[in-house]
Amino acid sequence: MKVTVQEFLSLDGVSQGPGSPDEDTSDGFTRGGWFVPYVDEEFERLVGSWLGEADGFLFGRRTYENFARDWPKMTDHPNAGPLNGLPKYVATHTLTRADWNPTTILSGDVHAQVAELKQRPGRELQIHGSARLAQSLLAAGLIDTLRLAIAPVVVGQGRRLFPDGGAPAGLRLVSHRTTSGGLSVHVFEAAGLPQYGTYGAAPQP
Repeated sequence: MKVTVQEFLSLDGVSQGPGSPDEDTSDGFTRGGWFVPYVDEEFERLVGSWLGEADGFLFGRRTYENFARDWPKMTDHPNAGPLNGLPKYVATHTLTRADWNPTTILSGDVHAQVAELKQRPGRELQIHGSARLAQSLLAAGLIDTLRLAIAPVVVGQGRRLFPDGGAPAGLRLVSHRTTSGGLSVHVFEAAGLPQYGTYGAAPQP
């Protein structure tokens, strides 16, 4: 399976609390819900098409708890089937049980366990949100694809998907589109380490 990240970002790179004011108020974050005004039916269909590529989901603890609380109650939502029915894995050192079935807890060496999951047959093991987990796996070279939906808003506060001091990574743009609601959606493949150069330098023979 390929490991694929789906992340909602602001123009200044914030990924915290896109869905509601109380989604994630950790570290004093008070500006949640900034992504919601730009979501429309076109974007919902796009997310549904992504979910159609999944054979499993991988979460960090916080995102898992939010999804496990909400999605079992949303059985009439078109995206509920894959999320509720497919295998789920949660990377955590604190949870001892996970009742959103079927769920497997990953603890200990999470990188090694994700590497093992990548060897299993299937299409995509998808990470939704879970920015800290995505950062860690990207630094470890375990992410294959990133789907980034960027909202035209500067939040000015909150955790960022790519924080200062993070590990460098090269990416290759695969596709991009805009939605009628104003979102800019970019799909990247991981491409190893970044390449560097000097602007205006003469080409080397």
